[in-house]
Amino acid sequence: MTEKARYAVIGNPIEHSLSPRIHAAFAEQTGESLVYERLLAPLEGFRETLEQFFDDGGAGLNVTVPFKQQAWEMADRHQPRAARAGAVNTLWRENHGILIGDNTDGAGLVRDLRVNNDVTLAGARVLVLGAGGAVRGILEPLLAAAPAQVVIANRTLARAEEVRDLFADTGSLAASTFAALVGPFDVIINGTSASLQGGLPPLPEGLTNPATVCYDMMYSQTETAFNGWARQQGVALRLDGLGMLVEQAAESFVQWRGKRPQTEPVMAMLRPD
Repeated sequence: MTEKARYAVIGNPIEHSLSPRIHAAFAEQTGESLVYERLLAPLEGFRETLEQFFDDGGAGLNVTVPFKQQAWEMADRHQPRAARAGAVNTLWRENHGILIGDNTDGAGLVRDLRVNNDVTLAGARVLVLGAGGAVRGILEPLLAAAPAQVVIANRTLARAEEVRDLFADTGSLAASTFAALVGPFDVIINGTSASLQGGLPPLPEGLTNPATVCYDMMYSQTETAFNGWARQQGVALRLDGLGMLVEQAAESFVQWRGKRPQTEPVMAMLRPD
């Protein structure tokens, strides 16, 4: 009997991760033989945990907080969409042990917006809140969708300008503080983690109109603080990051197994109406 290919999601903390359920559903759906587990890495022991996993025959890893930057640094080669992101969420080994790093977050976000929710990004004015690794991970695929402009807003202007300059050749990008923002925007994406703790950036009035789409990259079983703010602004279409989570997992699955699973039934399983 052939041993099943072994995959895992690595992070700290990790017990909350939905990834094992998602990939188990993908495997059943596509007829692929694999196991997928959670892998807790010590905060100071990511490299050792990763190397042990692959030395023991592991086939691929998803990487979550706080290790995406370290995963990028450890990769021997980066897929184009991961090269500038400075963060990797998908790893696998190719011939002779070469460690390949990819970032599927942006592709997952864009697919969730365009395919699952019929949001038009081409020609749109898009606001992205935050300038950390999560935002860097989505910018290249987002800009490839040809929005008219993407504005990166951050508490510290210099940080937003740093991200703007890094991706300046890929599309129309601007940097701003929160206070200096002038709306309205067609799409607002929250790339900060504050809303899960009930916090929000200090956002000025006038950023939305009734047709604005608000998207929180964080997922939650209850309304996030950002989507609560969007509701108060009268925004009708408010989305959290569950769809992005499932779609980025599907992108990883394609890299590992060469098959694209259907995501709709998996999202319905994770969040039944």
